[in-house]
Amino acid sequence: MELIDLKERVGFSSEFTPRILRVRPEYKVPLICMEPGQEIPAHPSGTGIFYFISGKGVMTVGGKAVEVGAGDMVFAEKGETRGIKATERLTAFAVSLG
Repeated sequence: MELIDLKERVGFSSEFTPRILRVRPEYKVPLICMEPGQEIPAHPSGTGIFYFISGKGVMTVGGKAVEVGAGDMVFAEKGETRGIKATERLTAFAVSLG
């Protein structure tokens, strides 16, 4: 078992870089900390589950854009493109499978 205190891992910088919380051959769990205007360009990937902890943004999955905020969860199927743009300071984590 591993306990991760997300509050200790949150951090923002002038250029977005995900903070990897855990990685294994079958999954990866990045912490996403973005300032307003920062974005992850749309890209295809494995199945992804995104949980938004704080802030607001726009997430695009398969070409469809939706506003997201604290408490929202988004599922992206394997191969679907996905991207995020922060409209205010945003914190989220993802679980990427395969």
